[in-house]
Amino acid sequence: MLSSARRALPGFLLALVFVGGCGRFVPKPKQDYVYVSAKGTFLRDRLAAVSNRVAEVTNGQRLAVLEHNRRFFKVKTEKNEVGWVDEHAVITQQVFDQFEALKQQHAHDALIATGTLRDDSYLHVAPGRKTDRYLLLSENAKLQMLVRASVEKPVPAQAVPVPKPIDKPLPVAKKGKQSQQPQAPAGPPMQDWWLVRDGQGNAGWVLSRMIDIDIPDEISGLAEGQRYVGAYRLTTVNDPDSNFPDKKAPEYVVLLNSWKDGLPYDFDQVRVFTWNTRKHRYETAFRDRNLEGYLPVTVGSDVFNGQTEPTFSFKVADGDDVSIDPASGATRPAKFDSESYRMEGVLVKRVGGPAAATPAVAKTAPSSKTKPERTKRHHPPVRRKKHR
Repeated sequence: MLSSARRALPGFLLALVFVGGCGRFVPKPKQDYVYVSAKGTFLRDRLAAVSNRVAEVTNGQRLAVLEHNRRFFKVKTEKNEVGWVDEHAVITQQVFDQFEALKQQHAHDALIATGTLRDDSYLHVAPGRKTDRYLLLSENAKLQMLVRASVEKPVPAQAVPVPKPIDKPLPVAKKGKQSQQPQAPAGPPMQDWWLVRDGQGNAGWVLSRMIDIDIPDEISGLAEGQRYVGAYRLTTVNDPDSNFPDKKAPEYVVLLNSWKDGLPYDFDQVRVFTWNTRKHRYETAFRDRNLEGYLPVTVGSDVFNGQTEPTFSFKVADGDDVSIDPASGATRPAKFDSESYRMEGVLVKRVGGPAAATPAVAKTAPSSKTKPERTKRHHPPVRRKKHR
């Protein structure tokens, strides 16, 4: 019996070696990570009313997850510092992947305008204050603005007015007179958000009022109470007596809108500023108002009658049908009509049509109030804002 046990021992040892060798091929569980979304916080050595600070972590830092207990994560830093962090100070790997997808999706989008951040602001994964946020951008950061969207503004419960019950029935209409109908309540307050890209290529949504659009200083005071949406250089003219460093005055096409969030269009006015070389000042060479215009505007050049001339074009709504972006919730017309113009000196003419504007009069902006004529026979009428 002892001899049989001795004969079985080598086989038992061989089985142990085999099992231990197979263990090397078992895949290890995937390491889970969280990312610091707070501006800065501390890791604690234990979950208790009194605890010690183990390490300080900052916005954007990656932490390896060791344990998840209620609303806290036990994490380890790259320096092997271990401690507990509140889940509200971090985002999960799933949310981080959404930001990475947003970054890759919009890495090569053409910018609409550039802007400067007024104050420290977070990048959100979608428009809205209650959406997930991650990277904190610092004040005065330069941003590339890509897409505008409007969402309903969150209103505190205590700020919502309680409707009063109607004690008396509505008066019955008399013969020949109309009964007084209750007015329809106004729509909910809205907020504008911009999808932006920072200098490192990170993408996310920022509240519109936190961004100052970059407008050249020489035309920044010519908005006439409107809000600049963008300014784009068309060409330059030589003026040896001007104050420009290279003695070349730039001429611009600008987009403007009213100071109101939630508008269904991006701009309602287009103007062209040309430089008067005799009086050394800007004048309005072209103005088109009451538009329902949509970004982007395209600026370029083309050859007309053997001369290369600056051109610009923009889009207006064609019909009442709209489409909704599933990612941001932004509404846009289903169909667009494009309007194109060229500059012949200080004249702005519609491409394929008659002259769209008269020369600038000897007056600083605003100048001529003459609206450009449109030829309905050759061009469909532009969709205008509906006055309510």
